[in-house]
Amino acid sequence: MILPIYLYGSQVLREKAAEADIEQHEELTTLLEDMYETMKNADGCGLAAPQVGHSLRVLIVDGSDLADRYPELADFIRRMINPVFTFKSDEMCTYTEGCLSVPNIDADIDRPKVVRIRYFDENFQEKEEEFDGFAARMLQHEMDHLDGVVFTDRAAPIRKKMLGSKLNNISKGNVTTSYRVKTDK
Repeated sequence: MILPIYLYGSQVLREKAAEADIEQHEELTTLLEDMYETMKNADGCGLAAPQVGHSLRVLIVDGSDLADRYPELADFIRRMINPVFTFKSDEMCTYTEGCLSVPNIDADIDRPKVVRIRYFDENFQEKEEEFDGFAARMLQHEMDHLDGVVFTDRAAPIRKKMLGSKLNNISKGNVTTSYRVKTDK
């Protein structure tokens, strides 16, 4: 089922998400399926549960649509339940990011180049993997959502100031998207 995506300014995007009950297999499987369908419908490459109104530590990323630019992402799909960083490199890299919850806005964001994450996959098996490059970037962006952080929070102060009125309009629902959205207003 395609769910509405909560826009910047919605309270759920600012909450620290609760750990998902790993024993709730049916509910989590349905949530992951709905999130994937929602993300694909919106032409996104990642989505966290808070973005669809569920304050749970669940996310999904799919880099396959970016494979022409990042060939290493051709088969890169991860569904993560209760992900936790176990390592972040000191080496940083900068990419321009955007977000389905903050439509029509982008900003250069510095993030660690390499991360290691422990998580439960869609089959409820515990895993730990190391990611680098754009895969690491996508996962860090989505994991920020689990802690109530949106990418514009990490933008340079001058960029944040320049985006102020656009962000205010988004929080009021004054934005055009090709996908269903929701606000608290």
